[in-house]
Amino acid sequence: MMKKLTAEFVGTFWLVFGGCGSAVLAAAFPELGIGFVGVSLAFGLTVLTMAYAVGGISGGHFNPAVSLGLALGKRFSWGELLPYWVAQLLGSFVAAGTLYMIASGGPDFAAGGFASNGFGELSPGGYSMQAALLIEIVLTAVFLIVILGATSSKAPAGFAPIAIGLALTLIHLISIPVTNTSVNPARSTSVAFYADTAAVPQLWLFWVAPLIGAAIGALIWSYLLDGDDAAADES
Repeated sequence: MMKKLTAEFVGTFWLVFGGCGSAVLAAAFPELGIGFVGVSLAFGLTVLTMAYAVGGISGGHFNPAVSLGLALGKRFSWGELLPYWVAQLLGSFVAAGTLYMIASGGPDFAAGGFASNGFGELSPGGYSMQAALLIEIVLTAVFLIVILGATSSKAPAGFAPIAIGLALTLIHLISIPVTNTSVNPARSTSVAFYADTAAVPQLWLFWVAPLIGAAIGALIWSYLLDGDDAAADES
């Protein structure tokens, strides 16, 4: 069990450090040219690389919403859900703290939003709370459908991390203007505490929406499977 939790810690650390780091360190300088497309790609690459690196140990969740969805989809033990959440949050907080120490060593450092998520005044495009809630639910649901489908017994073996990484890239391309993209409560929580904004009071949405979305995605995938397919997937 400790190896699984360590893998989740490392994978979530890399997701937050790589994804949020690309926003805080690289996208902050327009002359480097990565923009939100580069940030989107960075998030996708973190999941893709760690899914191949440690996914065989822990399943490669790196996200409390994914763990919940996999439990609802009967791909993950409910007894391991809380320990996975703890490991994911710890990995996220260590990554955010490490990123803050690096970023604060630069000239004229200002934390600003620090890659945090938000709605209203904290939304990159000024989107409302209702818009943020809806897009986070919809995109997390689709993310779970991709994850459950790509790791299904009927899917080609060995390609799941590619599909999942590309899905997360696409999710960011869609929703960075709306919420700065969460679909991951652990990713949202840690960086919010380093932001010079009111990101912490808005954290509730970035827990509620991804967890609801994960549940919806798992239910949709369960409906799409017939009895024989479901039994094969559970095995």
